[in-house]
Amino acid sequence: MDKQKIQQYGDELYQSLLDRQPVAPLTDREADITIEDAYQIQLRMIQRRLDAGEHVVGKKIGVTSKVVMDMLKVNQPDFGHLLSGMVYNEGQPISVSTMIAPKAEAEVAFILARDLEGPGVTAADVLRATDCVMPCFEIVDSRIKDWKIKIQDTVADNASCGVLTLGGLRKSPRDIDLALAGMVLEKNGEIISTSCGASVQGSPVNAVAWLANTLGRLGIGLKAGDIILSGSQSPLVPVVAGDSLYCSVGGLGGTSVRFVA
Repeated sequence: MDKQKIQQYGDELYQSLLDRQPVAPLTDREADITIEDAYQIQLRMIQRRLDAGEHVVGKKIGVTSKVVMDMLKVNQPDFGHLLSGMVYNEGQPISVSTMIAPKAEAEVAFILARDLEGPGVTAADVLRATDCVMPCFEIVDSRIKDWKIKIQDTVADNASCGVLTLGGLRKSPRDIDLALAGMVLEKNGEIISTSCGASVQGSPVNAVAWLANTLGRLGIGLKAGDIILSGSQSPLVPVVAGDSLYCSVGGLGGTSVRFVA
């Protein structure tokens, strides 16, 4: 795809973010769009946000479960950038009016203590480089109309990232088996999902290693202090004003999020 079209689609997705008006799927308009094209569009969208005064605070990993991979017909995850304007404090209400069609995911966040750059990063390297882990919510949102996405659409749209909130205990991943740690997700006081870390690439630690190695091949490293969202351990949960969610992770405690108009 030529640079002009990459810029056009990146600008279109950025404007969709501002206006909260979805756009038609890119894959309906560009039959030959590749994942590489989509990442270039993502970078253009991110650059517009950086130019507006935000800064990068980490990365997110998406499409980590087999169910979602099968839906999008891919055999590997994707990634997006976390920006300063996406981060909410625990207990801070999130307005659904700032998004288009929000859905919540419960997962485990990693905070890095030192730089991590692939290729060649192992799960042991991730554990050594991580300061702490904690439960979190990512509120995904698609700038693509009606969530009619293929992998190229979600990649171009910064892996459908919306906002995030961190909470619970801060604990070293060396003190907990994240593959076996169970997660319970409640919506409005009702349990709607149970899972464990093994649902994410066998372990959230493996997902972070995949990210470091994938970025390393692109000449990008993860930095000390980065927040890494390791991938959803829950189904996508649509949310509206008035909803509240709570997730707990064995050994890490719980975190909550609530939504307002």
